[in-house]
Amino acid sequence: MKFYNTLTKKKEAFIPLKEGKVSMYVCGPTVYNLIHIGNARPMIVFDALRRYMEYKGYKVNFVSNFTDVDDKIIAKAIEEGVTAEEVSQRYIAECKKDMADMNVRPATTHPLATQEIPGMINMIQTLIDKGFAYDVDGTVYFRTRKFDEYGKLSHKNLDDLRSGGRSLLVSGEEQKEDPLDFVLWKPKKEGEPAWESPWSEGRPGWHIECSEMSKKYLGEEIDIHAGGEDLIFPHHENEIAQSECCNGKPFARYWLHNAFLNIDSRKMSKSLGNFFTVREIGEKYDLQVLRFFMLSAHYRSPLNFSETIMESSKNALERIITAVDNCKHVAENAASGELTDKEQEKLREMGEFRSKFEKAMEDDLNTADAISAIFELVKFSNTGVHAESSRAFAGTVKEEITALSDILGLLVDRKTEILDREIEEKIAERQAARKARDFALADEIRDELLAKGIILEDTREGVKWKRA
Repeated sequence: MKFYNTLTKKKEAFIPLKEGKVSMYVCGPTVYNLIHIGNARPMIVFDALRRYMEYKGYKVNFVSNFTDVDDKIIAKAIEEGVTAEEVSQRYIAECKKDMADMNVRPATTHPLATQEIPGMINMIQTLIDKGFAYDVDGTVYFRTRKFDEYGKLSHKNLDDLRSGGRSLLVSGEEQKEDPLDFVLWKPKKEGEPAWESPWSEGRPGWHIECSEMSKKYLGEEIDIHAGGEDLIFPHHENEIAQSECCNGKPFARYWLHNAFLNIDSRKMSKSLGNFFTVREIGEKYDLQVLRFFMLSAHYRSPLNFSETIMESSKNALERIITAVDNCKHVAENAASGELTDKEQEKLREMGEFRSKFEKAMEDDLNTADAISAIFELVKFSNTGVHAESSRAFAGTVKEEITALSDILGLLVDRKTEILDREIEEKIAERQAARKARDFALADEIRDELLAKGIILEDTREGVKWKRA
C-alpha cells in the first residue's frame, strides 16, 4: 500500500509503527454552523481510507476532533445571545447527523477541544521550559526560528516567509520576538469563555489543540495525519513544530491532504452565492450520491461540484443499485440453486475485479479507479446474470458488488440497509402513533424495524435503539 506523503512529496510504501495497527488523526470542523460540502470531502475520503485499512485487517484508532471554542463560535453565541457551549453542542449534533446520512462512521474518539485544555496547558508549559515558547503579558508564543525544520511540510523557507508579505505571515502583534511566531495561549476578552492558566485567564490557540488531542488519544508519534490541503500551512506546519519540540520525536509519518472542492469551476464562498451545506444538498439528493461524487475523483485532484455532475453521479450510482436488484430478483426466482460448471468458471474470472479494486485503493487511495473496477463488475453482472442463472451464481455476484461498494461506504443493497435518519423518522412515527393511542400501528412500526435488524428499547429517557 502506497500513499503520497506531503512531507516528502513522493509516494511511499505504508509501514505502520505497530504491526497490524494504524493510528490516524483527521482534523475535524469548527462547529459554529452546519457543515458545508467542502467539509464533507475529507470526512468521506478519509472514512474510505479507514474502511479499506480495516478491510485489510488493520485495527484502526481513528481520531477526529471538534473545535468547539473559536472566534466564530463566540461571535455566533453573542449574535444569538446564548453561550458558546450551546452553539458548539448544537452544531456537533447537527454535524453527526450529516455524517451519519453520508454513511461516515463515527471516529474511535471525537475529542472536544474544551475538554482537553489541562493537557494543552501542560504541553505549553513544557515548550516554555524547553525554551521553545515565551510569555508576554499573558500571551504565550511559539518561537518558530528555534525549530530548525519549520517549513518542512509546506516546503516553505522561513526567510522567504519573512519577505513574502503579510499574507504568508502568521498574524501577529508587535510584542512578538519574530513576526512568524504563533500563539499558543491568549488572554480572554470581555464576554469570552476562559480557563485558568499559569499565564493568564484565557484560552488556547487553535494549533495546540490538535497536537494535544492527537498525543492524548494516539500517542506522541502517529502513523497518519490527514485533512484538507488548506490546513498544510500554517495549521499542520505549526502542529509539527510544537509537537516535535515538546515530545522530542517525529509527529506523524504520513501526511495526506485532499485537494479543494470548487463549485461550477469557482471557489466556494458565501459572497459568490455558491456556498452549499450538506443539509441543503440532502434536500435534493440522497447523500449517498454526494458520497459517490466525492469518491469518483482522486482525493488529491481538485473536484468540481455542479448540478450536471451530481445528476451524472446519481445515474451512475443507480446503475450499481439496479445491478444488485437484478441479482436479487434472479436469485429469488431461480429454478436451480447449485452452480453449473460454466458458472464456477465465470466466478473464477470475477476475481480479477476485486484484484483491480485493491490495486487501485493501494495506489494512493485511488477511489476513482476502484469505482471503475466496480463498474466492470456491474457490466459482468448485467451480461452474466439472467433468468437461467442459478441462485448461487446470482447471489455470489450480488454479494461481490455489495462487498466492494461497502468498502467505499456506498450502500447499494438499499432494501436491506436502513440509515440512522430513516430509523429516527420511524421512531418519531411510532411515538406519534402511541400518542394517538394507535397501538396497532406502533407495534407494526416496531416489528418493521425489528425485521431490518433494529431493536427498540423504551426507557425513561426516551426510545433508544441499536442494531442487532
